[in-house]
Amino acid sequence: MENVIDVLQRRGLVESITGDDIKELTKKPTRIYCGFDPTADSLHLGNMVALMVMAHFQQHGHTPVALVGGATGMVGDPSGKKSARKLLDEETIEKNLKGIRKNLEAFLDFNHPTAKPIIVNNYDWLGKFTLIDFLRDVGKYFRMGPMLAKESVRQRLSSEEGMSFTEFSYQLLQGYDFLHLYRDLGVTVQMGGSDQWGNIVGGTDLVRKVEGASVQGVTFPLLVDSEGNKFGKSEKGTIWLAKEKLSPYEFYQKLYAVSDSDVIKLLRMLTFLDIVLIEEMQSAMERSDYIPNTAQKLLAKEVTRIVHGEAGLEVAKRATACARPGSETVLDLDALEKIANDMPNVALKTEDVIGCKIIDLCLLTGAQKSKGEARRLIRNGGVYLNNEKVEDENAEVTDQLLIGGKLLLLGLGKKKKILIRLQEVV
Repeated sequence: MENVIDVLQRRGLVESITGDDIKELTKKPTRIYCGFDPTADSLHLGNMVALMVMAHFQQHGHTPVALVGGATGMVGDPSGKKSARKLLDEETIEKNLKGIRKNLEAFLDFNHPTAKPIIVNNYDWLGKFTLIDFLRDVGKYFRMGPMLAKESVRQRLSSEEGMSFTEFSYQLLQGYDFLHLYRDLGVTVQMGGSDQWGNIVGGTDLVRKVEGASVQGVTFPLLVDSEGNKFGKSEKGTIWLAKEKLSPYEFYQKLYAVSDSDVIKLLRMLTFLDIVLIEEMQSAMERSDYIPNTAQKLLAKEVTRIVHGEAGLEVAKRATACARPGSETVLDLDALEKIANDMPNVALKTEDVIGCKIIDLCLLTGAQKSKGEARRLIRNGGVYLNNEKVEDENAEVTDQLLIGGKLLLLGLGKKKKILIRLQEVV
């Protein structure tokens, strides 16, 4: 079987490795770990890179150890942050840990015969330390020079806010995690995003100093678009992996909206598709007979299947078919009610909608901020009602337009859809 490191490198999933020994180490089954701090009750698309890397390791016979940071979540990792994280209480962390476990179960095979995943919580060992014991037994191995030289530390020290001692100590906690997992579970490889390089090196150094053992680290690139903006969390909304926070339909649409300049990279990083097939798609995109968005459709389908399963993918595809402008899918009440919770929707009073101009309906739903914006969108052919293009900017909503007497489907542009539920006044 091909070495997992070669596979990851070919898919663009390796940024740095601590040494070439990692290829020799991974010729035989080993245990690898990646940490997730419970800052929310779901992971997001940016975290999916870590989950895919763990899944690739497992497929090659290595046991993935997922560390959820019950202790480090109380401290907050300063890596890549311009300001201090909000510190979380135990109740919130416990709730978030449960959500993250559900995410892990979608990616890793918990019935694997030889490499069943292990989930650990670092509060179980870090929570037992007294301050004096930790400073004496762990802190003595760390030197201030290398700690201060880390990029994340230097940036924060030069900022107006500075850095608290709490955050500064984070690298000691993560370093000890590696030592503990090496001793307790035989973990020999740590993985993390490129912003974790300093923390990972600190952990490998600690294991070497204390145990005299050689362990390895590998970082993967952060998931960013061609303009350097992070995928996953953005001003346009976080792309959550949990269906309770983002429906399969909305998730599918987010992937379908990826630009041509990013889609091939994401196919490599976020799917298990054969590299040859992806390269063929890349070549097809350069030909004149290429059908636009074919690669995006493939990306949306494959990633939605991984995250939400076949059932979630089918829901997303049904909702997409119903909501497509000019779609031949019949917009009947039964079909829309089945997908209603899988797409953006809003409840409005019937008396406020019937007789309302479609321009005003755009404002009522919150889809547009002003009549001027809505009017311009209609003039540009970008507003649809029940998948039919709105040609008249003075058009009104009538009873005859209602689907089953209670629903309307408002579309703005090609991708933004809002299902409107009409409610009678009691």
